[in-house]
Amino acid sequence: MAGGSCARRRAETGHGTAGDRGGGNGTPIVPGGAGVYNCGMGHAMGTSTANFTHHFLIAMPAMADPHFSHTLTYVCEHSAEGALGIVVNKPTDMKLSALFEKIDVPLADAALRRLPVHFGGPVQVDRGFVLHRPLGNWQSTLAIDDEVGLTTSKDVLEAVARGDGPKDVLVSLGYAGWSAGQLEQEIAQNAWLTVAADPGVMFEMPVEARLSAAMRLLGIDFSRLSDDVGHA
Repeated sequence: MAGGSCARRRAETGHGTAGDRGGGNGTPIVPGGAGVYNCGMGHAMGTSTANFTHHFLIAMPAMADPHFSHTLTYVCEHSAEGALGIVVNKPTDMKLSALFEKIDVPLADAALRRLPVHFGGPVQVDRGFVLHRPLGNWQSTLAIDDEVGLTTSKDVLEAVARGDGPKDVLVSLGYAGWSAGQLEQEIAQNAWLTVAADPGVMFEMPVEARLSAAMRLLGIDFSRLSDDVGHA
């Protein structure tokens, strides 16, 4: 698994056995911390017969894990070796103003300062992960598709603070990870509905509207979703 030694070193919590896939030479987004995030966000992962990269995972009503109850998760990377995603509808009490202060980056824009930092998942909750579009050119970015990237290096937030960062950003602490075959098994067990992602849902819609908007991509009313609805 990419970054396997890093995966063994960190605590594996929640949906967390996929390796750390951020890094390069960029300084990581670590509130109150420093250092080089050097566990390589691998682009050379294996192939999988069912690939859910750039898909939304919609938590079914029966989801027992409190980390993922009523969540919408964006899958950033999926292969035969595992999967990595970011929860996109679970804001925390922390605002961007507080996060930028912790990483010593001045942020003057009042609207940006009020935006929430999201809970991205239960793995590596001390590290920042920035979903953004367009891709741009940052030190440590996983290109999810031609327009959306996941960056773990501090330079993207420095650019946001200067006013020349990506047009759309979603900043989270932590991510969701799955080991080989785990996500496929959970989908087969009706833990998740899946649908091809529309980036506008996570970047343009209010947080509280994102889950139902993703359901509408499937033509399903979330309020009518029963616990036994299968994978669409």
